Amino acid sequence: MAEKKFEELNLKDAFLFGAALQNPETCRLVLELILDRPVEKVNVRTEHALLYSSDFRSVRLDVYADACAENGLQVGYDLEMQNEGKHLLPKRARFYQAEIDAGALKPGEDTELLKPSYIIFICTFDPFDRKAYRYTFEERCLEWGFPLGDGTCKIFLNTKGTNGNDVPDALVEFLRYVEQSDDACASGLKDERVHKLHGQIKALKKSREWRGQYMKFEELLKESEKKGKAEGLAAGLAEGKAAGEAGMLDLITKMMENGEGHLVPKLKEDAKLLARMREKYGK
Repeated sequence: MAEKKFEELNLKDAFLFGAALQNPETCRLVLELILDRPVEKVNVRTEHALLYSSDFRSVRLDVYADACAENGLQVGYDLEMQNEGKHLLPKRARFYQAEIDAGALKPGEDTELLKPSYIIFICTFDPFDRKAYRYTFEERCLEWGFPLGDGTCKIFLNTKGTNGNDVPDALVEFLRYVEQSDDACASGLKDERVHKLHGQIKALKKSREWRGQYMKFEELLKESEKKGKAEGLAAGLAEGKAAGEAGMLDLITKMMENGEGHLVPKLKEDAKLLARMREKYGK
């Protein structure tokens, strides 16, 4: 399959998602569409977006942001685009929550200062097989159903949902746009915020700087893939060599025990003899 050009990327492509949401206004629009409520000024933590090393061993394509809710309360958000890894999502959500909380307080500060937080996964598959556009989780008492009130929330969105009557139209339009972030899709959408989002995405795709970043990103992916294959081959050869040496030692031991030690020096040059001895002793 041919590689996508930067201009052809959709929001579901992790690179474009991470790049787009580094813009605080874009991030704010996305949060409003997801949460269906006003979000005030957003501060994006860019150190959590598009992080990759030269050997590609540590990669983050998610976005962490602080924002003011309508009531002025500070709220933390961690957003990630997810195209695979369905079974890993619950534990990833747990890890991200721990990551947010670990850096939220200074030594000696009261836990009462922990701000509310949202972990949000935008999935291009149905993470829980209920055909829903949105799944929202909060800590609740199993016996009585009342909320724990710890201020945490996990939201899993599904671009393949079918329950449009149960969620805002704007969310459905946004998730449709995530899959196809182009003029053709945007022309059929009604929500003003989605159109504004599309304008920002179009402007981003014209950026020579981001196009260059994408090319670098693709190069790192290729290098990582090649390195991974090379390391895997080397590990396999080493393992095979070790296994082969151990097997040969066992074979020689069996031959010595059965009075065939005089044949051992010939094993190296006589492939047929080696094959016959291996078949005989199961080595």
